[in-house]
Order: sequence, then C-alpha cells, then structure tokens
Amino acid sequence: MKTIYNSIREEITKHSKVKNSVLGKVSEWKRSHYIILSEIIKDELSGSEELKGGKKFEVGNTISHVTLQRFFENDYQDKTHNDLRFLKTLDKICIFLGFKDLNSYIRFIREKKQDNQSEEEEFFSKMVHDYCSTAFEFYKKFPEHNPEIFKDLVFDDSPFLERATQFSKELCDRKFELITKNNRSNFEVFDIHMVTDEPDKKILESQEFWNLLFKVGETGEEHFVNQLNTQIYFIRKIDNTWKIWDNYNPEAGRLNTKK
Repeated sequence: MKTIYNSIREEITKHSKVKNSVLGKVSEWKRSHYIILSEIIKDELSGSEELKGGKKFEVGNTISHVTLQRFFENDYQDKTHNDLRFLKTLDKICIFLGFKDLNSYIRFIREKKQDNQSEEEEFFSKMVHDYCSTAFEFYKKFPEHNPEIFKDLVFDDSPFLERATQFSKELCDRKFELITKNNRSNFEVFDIHMVTDEPDKKILESQEFWNLLFKVGETGEEHFVNQLNTQIYFIRKIDNTWKIWDNYNPEAGRLNTKK
C-alpha cells in the first residue's frame, strides 16, 4: 500500500485546482498550505456526484488540514491500514481525484501498471523482431561482411556478437550469397514471450522460422536453411541502454559445418 499512498500524494499535487493555487507555486508545504488544501478539497467534494445521498453522511465531505499534513508527512509502512477513519479519508481524497473511492483508484493503478508492462513487453518483442530483420538484411549483403549493422541492437563486447561475427565471416570468406529472387529466402518470427523480467535483465523466448537459400559464388553450389526452432534472447541494460547480450540458437553455425 505504500506505493499507493505515494501515488495518491503525487496525484493530489497534479490536480488542476491544486496546481493553479498558491500550492502549485511552492516546493514545500507548511501548515498554512494544508489549510488551503483542506478548503480546496472541501469545495470540490461539496459538488461531487459521488457524495450525493447517503454516502455524504457515511464518509463526510471534509478533511482537516491536520489529517492532510499527517498523510503527506508520515512515512507509511508497507501494510494495509485498517483504521476506518483513515480509509474514509483515502476514499474522500480519491473522490477528490475523480474516482468513486479508494478501491476504484487502486484498480486504476493496477490496470495502468498492466498497460505499462504490456508496453514494456512490446518494446522488447520489437527488439527481437528488429534483430531478425537486421540479420536478414545482413545476409542479403553477403559476401560483404558488415557486422556493424547490429550495433544499435547488440552490445559490441557481447558473446553473441562475437560468435555471430565469427560464423558469418567464415561464410563470407567462402563467398556465400543469399538468393532472394521470387521470395526464395524469407523468415517469420512469432509467439514471443518474456521468460525473465528483472530491472537490468530480460529473457525472451521466440519461435522462428527461417527459410534461406545460399549459393556459393564460385561453384554455384546451393545450401538450404529450412528450420523452425525456439530461440532465447538475453537482453541486458548497461549504461541505461537496453541491447541484446546473448542468444541461444540450437541451429547456430549449422552452415559452417557444411563444406
């Protein structure tokens, strides 16, 4: 609940009636400021639809400046407060903020958090898609070898980039070329989901289908890659930047074993 209290405090300071008053012009509130806040909340609650009828008599429509100051200045612990007066105060504050009650506000915060998590997963899923698209463009340049194309997606000193550079360099040295005419080579990435979600590390699992046709420049010999497999991406945050650090691909280096 501590995070809920902090969130409510922040929402109060962002309320238009608060921001446009003297309270929005000072960085530190004192007793006189909480008196003003109490009056602002009273005026807002007096016209609230939520407090019409019996609910007004149940919870009231005022909050004393002493209670508000205590709410802002106390460092509440991570536990649920069962004091009925305290819960009624939170109900009134949440009504002031435009919600039905405290429970309505809590649901809003949880849904917002879920939306943010979805956006976060979308961000990392896009990183996997972007890597695969970049890898395909990388293959299309063969036998030109240009691993710098991955610099925005993969860390320079990562084991993943080291392995991929080594594998691809061998193929370029053997004059491999990717055949894309008539869509002979293509790929699909699907069913990406997060396996591990930590502040500085994410692990994503994907299902990938790679259908690639390579031709050796001098001999015209053809090599096919036709595989559906599960790949694991290890993504890290270093210096406040997210990039791929490593990858588990059970088929990595497969073409290098074909002579």
